[in-house]
This record gives sequence, structure tokens and C-alpha cells, in this order.
Amino acid sequence: MNVELIFQIAGVGIVVAVLNQLLIRSGREEQALLTTIAGLIVVFYVLTREIGNLFEAIKQIFNL
Repeated sequence: MNVELIFQIAGVGIVVAVLNQLLIRSGREEQALLTTIAGLIVVFYVLTREIGNLFEAIKQIFNL
């Protein structure tokens, strides 16, 4: 596992948390929810790409 991946996910989490708090405090709860959902989608996209790379590596190791 690459440490850069962990920092990417943590960075997205920090940015989403700050935006979420700013939007909630300004009375825009709907936009805060959408920001959180967008952050989740970005993280899931990164994770699915890495899982795909893992499966490709396994296929190469076992010559499948």
C-alpha cells in the first residue's frame, strides 16, 4: 500500500469536513450534505481504481 494513497484520502476528508462545517454554520445544510456525498464519491473512485490495480497485480503474479 502506498502512503500517498492514505494522504490523498485524508486530504479529501479534511477538505470535506471543513467545507461541511462552513456550510452548516452558514445555514446551508443541503449543500453541506451534497459536499459530503461528493467527497465520498471521490474517495470511492480512488479506492476502486486501487482495487483494480490490485487485481491486475494478482493476475500477473499467478499468470491468469
